[in-house]
Amino acid sequence: MNAALPLTHDVVLIGGGHTHALVLRKWGMRPLPGARMTLINPGPTAPYSGMLPGFVAGHYGRDDLDIDLVRLARFAGARIVIGAAEHIDTANRLVHVPGRPPIAFDLCSVDIGITSEMPDLPGFAQHAVPAKPLGAFAERWAHFANAATPANVVVIGGGVAGAELAMAMAYQLRRQSRDATVTLIDRDRMLTATGAQTREHITQQMQGLGITLLEQTGVREIQADAVVLQDGRSLRSDFTTGAAGARAHGWIGQSGLALQDGFIAVNDRLQSSDPAIFATGDCAHMTDAPRPKAGVYAVRQAPVLYENICATLSGGALRRYRPQRDYLKLISLGRKSALAERFGRSWTGPVMWRWKDRIDRTFMNRFRDLPRMDPPGLPPVHTVGMIEALGSKPMCGGCGAKVGRTALRRALAPLAGNRRADVTPLPGDDAALLTTGGVQQVMTSDHLRALIDDPVMMTRIAANHALGDIWAMAATPQAATATVILPRLSDTMQQRMLAEIMATATDTLRSAGAEIVGGHSSVGAELTIGFTLTGLCDSAPVTLAGGQPGDVLILTKPLGSGVLMAADMAGYARGNWIVAALEHMVQPQAQASRILRKAHAMTDVTGFGLAGHLHGICEASGTGAILALDAIPVMEGALAMAKAGVRSSLFEDNRSLVPHLPRHGKADLLHDPQTAGGLLAAVPAQEADRLLADLRAAGYPAARIGALTADSGYIALENA
Repeated sequence: MNAALPLTHDVVLIGGGHTHALVLRKWGMRPLPGARMTLINPGPTAPYSGMLPGFVAGHYGRDDLDIDLVRLARFAGARIVIGAAEHIDTANRLVHVPGRPPIAFDLCSVDIGITSEMPDLPGFAQHAVPAKPLGAFAERWAHFANAATPANVVVIGGGVAGAELAMAMAYQLRRQSRDATVTLIDRDRMLTATGAQTREHITQQMQGLGITLLEQTGVREIQADAVVLQDGRSLRSDFTTGAAGARAHGWIGQSGLALQDGFIAVNDRLQSSDPAIFATGDCAHMTDAPRPKAGVYAVRQAPVLYENICATLSGGALRRYRPQRDYLKLISLGRKSALAERFGRSWTGPVMWRWKDRIDRTFMNRFRDLPRMDPPGLPPVHTVGMIEALGSKPMCGGCGAKVGRTALRRALAPLAGNRRADVTPLPGDDAALLTTGGVQQVMTSDHLRALIDDPVMMTRIAANHALGDIWAMAATPQAATATVILPRLSDTMQQRMLAEIMATATDTLRSAGAEIVGGHSSVGAELTIGFTLTGLCDSAPVTLAGGQPGDVLILTKPLGSGVLMAADMAGYARGNWIVAALEHMVQPQAQASRILRKAHAMTDVTGFGLAGHLHGICEASGTGAILALDAIPVMEGALAMAKAGVRSSLFEDNRSLVPHLPRHGKADLLHDPQTAGGLLAAVPAQEADRLLADLRAAGYPAARIGALTADSGYIALENA
């Protein structure tokens, strides 16, 4: 959010379907100035339907199947909200997502696909998995396919999708030499939507794979290990799936939009009955030119949707979408063979598979090989030293953007010492210690440059980051003031963003026991969120200075947020890594603080990295330390990015605090600046196991990572 021009309109995309994914890619290359793009999706990835049968058959891995929406959103300059939309309030222009304030929009588009759930079939919801949504199905199948048990599979629905899945499953299970049966059931005839030649080819392929075909057969009930047919027969089934038809997601019906069979009715400009809400892909019904549900239409709707979003917000004319009458169907046949059909004619064989594989991989590579959008270059004439000041890496957000300890100490060194009797000097500690009317109170201030584009998630991170200083001294949060710098926005968007931030801040701080009592807001170049906090001490606060040789070092969160967010900025990180890292950042440390309240010394691991903050404990306590490198937990993906040479912009300054430590993959993560990091506590050795057990029982990924030593000021490393 560092654009020079103000943002004036909110565009919200609900769902990461094929159309929206292509729109985001286009937006990354040609964004509309003044528009903020938001993507809402239940998870960080979206599976590509064209490769699902190949994945089921074992020809592709899960990574081949998924579009990384987090990486795509970063490329597009869009915020991504991980959550499932559950309602569109058309009157107030709001999208409701559980667990956060409603998301306001000026223009919205829906691309959430369909479901093949069978709510009217007894037992289906409890004992079967629908083939759509694809993500959940792919996960369940991967778990089942990797087992070594006998495999009896039943597929309900004899259309093309059901036949493709049945053939893929049969091939995969046969290849594994599993004791398996695959049965395909349809209450009518199989493959009624295909030509006779295609139907004959596919039927022969299924029979060759040993698939049992039951046509004109109804299903009465799904049980945990069986499918009961209408005629009373029972089929053993260890994995039951449904691919019979397409159903719209139920919550759409509560939106007030015009529907056709539960799907959002759209005109030839892809607009719903509300002109500010578009719909594409399988969740939409094209009233002017009805077509079957097929991915090819979604793909070709993307340029029309992109242009119509831009036209709506800029006052231009909208473009019509004209779907083709027929399209090339490429159907997987289990093994690396496929059938191609168009205009009633069909061709089969390995050549068709290679053709399909090339088409699918080319499509997916559009999201993996994103074009590089270079930032503007420096002016031809600039001051001496500008290149060095800019550095070789973009400035990080979060704690990676803080001033380094060396510059900080030099700037503060000339300042006069404390002159108040009610302020206890604690140089370098997490918070100031005040005494008011005999009550000990701690006080701290922290603010963060945004490291992600979602103000709600950023507020949670900033609040937990600031609270960390209070928790590190084993104090109870009391009161807070908020400081918010908004990017340039229209008045309406200022109100929206500030409302999101303050609602989230109030909820997060109140959950920690603190109340917001005031604050300050201003407009600047980019979003910055900070808090000043006070906390109350029921007993003597835990400081940096109480550590003793022999104390065990406990860390409550894994390392890696700095390198992962730097990798995210550079487009290297996987979306699931980033989502997991954000979840670590927003995990409150309140309970960990209570468990560790009798530690000899404690701090929170933030901008100076683990080594830097441990150095602070050693310096204040007059001890040294030894770290067991193998025991230090790291976030998923952090080690891979560190080995690839990714570094936060604060890395070198942090490393200068303990320059004798080795330089290599995991050791480099000791200097990685953490945002909302874990607590680092020095505890008596005899208490360590009990405290670790209590922390883990409370849900913290805590680890015993080393010990304090008598070698004052020196940090050693085991297993380096």
